[in-house]
Amino acid sequence: MRKINKVVLAYSGGLDTSAIIPWLKENYDCEVVAFAADVGQGDEELEGLKEKAIATGASECYIVDLKEEFVKEYIFPTITTGAIYEGEYLLGTSMARPVIAKAQVEIARKVGADALCHGCTGKGNDQVRFEGAFNALAPDLAVIAPWREWDMVSREDLLAYLAERNIKTTASATKIYSRDANAWHISHEGGELEDPWCEPSKQVWTMTVDPEEAPDQAERINLKFNEGALTHVNGKEVSPYEGLVELNNLAAAHGVGRIDIVENRLVGMKSRGCYETPGGTVLLKAYKALETMVLDKASLKYREQLALEFSHVMYDGRWFTPLSDALIAGAASFAKYVTGEIVVKLYKGQATVTQRQSPNSLYSEDFATFGADDVYDQKHAEGFIRLFSLSSRIAALKKQGE
Repeated sequence: MRKINKVVLAYSGGLDTSAIIPWLKENYDCEVVAFAADVGQGDEELEGLKEKAIATGASECYIVDLKEEFVKEYIFPTITTGAIYEGEYLLGTSMARPVIAKAQVEIARKVGADALCHGCTGKGNDQVRFEGAFNALAPDLAVIAPWREWDMVSREDLLAYLAERNIKTTASATKIYSRDANAWHISHEGGELEDPWCEPSKQVWTMTVDPEEAPDQAERINLKFNEGALTHVNGKEVSPYEGLVELNNLAAAHGVGRIDIVENRLVGMKSRGCYETPGGTVLLKAYKALETMVLDKASLKYREQLALEFSHVMYDGRWFTPLSDALIAGAASFAKYVTGEIVVKLYKGQATVTQRQSPNSLYSEDFATFGADDVYDQKHAEGFIRLFSLSSRIAALKKQGE
């Protein structure tokens, strides 16, 4: 086995990664550098993280602010593709992994590490996403995945492991849900959600107001886009991250963005999860509404095909691939037309586009009106229909002649 001298661990401060630090030192006789990514999960999750990592045995702990990069370089390019996995999942966990993995590799280069480590289980998607990125960015670095190596199988095992070494932890044996949060969303798995017949209890949801308890008065918000990028919310100029935070706050207050799905994991099993993506739900609705104004039928059809493909590329952890680059470039070629203004109404869990305008709009009231007009001769439709359905006509005539 290759000798490991220094490893950079993707560290969250949770039970798993707290146990991984001493385990790495004992089993690989190596120095452990902790790395934590700030992708907008909240200050409370980062508070005291450095001290905790070092107290657990890490030599250093780097906390890297990736919020703006995450939103600008990963979330918005994905929005332009229109990608939604299996028709419902807005890819919140998937989108964060490449930016985290990239930063982890950069830290490894900085400190002269010869290995990378993550705390993903052998049942999930994230192991593929992280290691796929590692292989694309740093194939020379070894990868250590403790959940695929050690013989611990439960929270109780991990707690006992830490207790034997007098390592303090705030974790307990009873952890109802597994959650993952970032600027785009929060996901919930475990607990009663493992039974698809069981309705999620109120304690599952943490980011959004219960739609049944949301305000009885609708709220309208104004969004402006320039070449696919969000530039203003309610008239205020915003950065990509600032805009998302503002939309999260506005939409969450109306219970917007909740979904409860059973999805196909990359490793072959199905899993049930609940996701809250309030601002993202509004952004995707608004973006699609502008697209329908500025893209012709054939272009929109192709962009929708691109969205389906990219949803699997993102979900499967293939961000750092030529296919990903090509799909994003294709989406960007359409995004340059997505400039304009959208009004979205928020009410009882729903986000509904009510107004839209764009300088690039292909919509023409002169042509679309049901009233009298001087620009469209309806007699021309007859010839169009005969040519459009010519193959069907030929087939029917052939049958009649048999």
